[in-house]
Amino acid sequence: MASANAISAASLLRPLSQGWARRARNGRSQRFVVRADAKDIAFDQKSRAALQAGVEKLANAVGVTLGPRGRNVVLDEYGSPKVVNDGVTIARAIELYDPMENAGAALIREVASKTNDSAGDGTTTASVLAREIIKLGLLSVTSGANPVSLKKGIDKTVQGLIQELENKARPVKGGGDIKAVASISAGNDEFIGSMIAEAIDKVGPDGVLSIESSSSFETTVDVEEGMEIDRGYISPQFVTNLEKSIVEFENAKVLITDQKITSIKEILPILEKTTQLRAPLFIIAEDITGEALATLVVNKLRGILNVAAIKAPSFGERRKAVLQDIAIVTGDHCLRVLSDHTIRGLLSGGIS
Repeated sequence: MASANAISAASLLRPLSQGWARRARNGRSQRFVVRADAKDIAFDQKSRAALQAGVEKLANAVGVTLGPRGRNVVLDEYGSPKVVNDGVTIARAIELYDPMENAGAALIREVASKTNDSAGDGTTTASVLAREIIKLGLLSVTSGANPVSLKKGIDKTVQGLIQELENKARPVKGGGDIKAVASISAGNDEFIGSMIAEAIDKVGPDGVLSIESSSSFETTVDVEEGMEIDRGYISPQFVTNLEKSIVEFENAKVLITDQKITSIKEILPILEKTTQLRAPLFIIAEDITGEALATLVVNKLRGILNVAAIKAPSFGERRKAVLQDIAIVTGDHCLRVLSDHTIRGLLSGGIS
């Protein structure tokens, strides 16, 4: 097993020869040689010992936060020191001086980051388990075990453990269980756990929760009815509230399509019908360009149409699922069109 540090900033910048210097003075371009710092290379026991030392140092720092009696760690950052008991935060903040040991620490950092991305919690437990797997694995390799066979054995064991955990898992039921899980994830903070349980109770198990930084010292729960789409209006000319730069409609008809609208003829019957109904029209499409967009903007400015449009959120098959969700939320106000229909054909059923 070999280990080497990365190429650092250039240490030498010098001309290739005196001849090149003379040519440069004569107006010709000058070439330089860029030499990187030397690299450390280690094999066998030396490299394994350095890797394990780095793993141990980082895992020990992270491991003290494990469990309900876990302790805090103070990180020296810009400004005031930061007190944390979150495994992934500690792992990301530690860099070791020795490049080979730091390579070992990077293994634990990767484990913590991957666990945080996939589960959102359990980073300390994952780091401690990774430390033991690496420790015993290196011991086995040093004793003569085949690393490939060792890897296959670990994979088989992991599959068995996953199955056993799924068999023993107990579903979360009721506000009490939600509060307990949330409190542990929040660093054993029962106040935060109670607020998360309250928020889940209000929006339901399929609702969306978002956590934002507050400008005050107060922690609150705000519930917003409806659905939030991460898209803005295609043209600023659609704005109805100039002071807030937003579009506000009441009792609008909603046209939802995963098609691209380029010609005004494609949606002209719908525009005429909504105009007769004196109802605003909100269009969600893959895109609106060219003549279609220009016509909508001009008629909006002239007061002939009360219309606004946004691009459909998400991509691919996920986009169709999101558009179906929007159609369900908008209910009777929705005019839904998918790729296997034409927009003109929508009028065959009428608009009320």
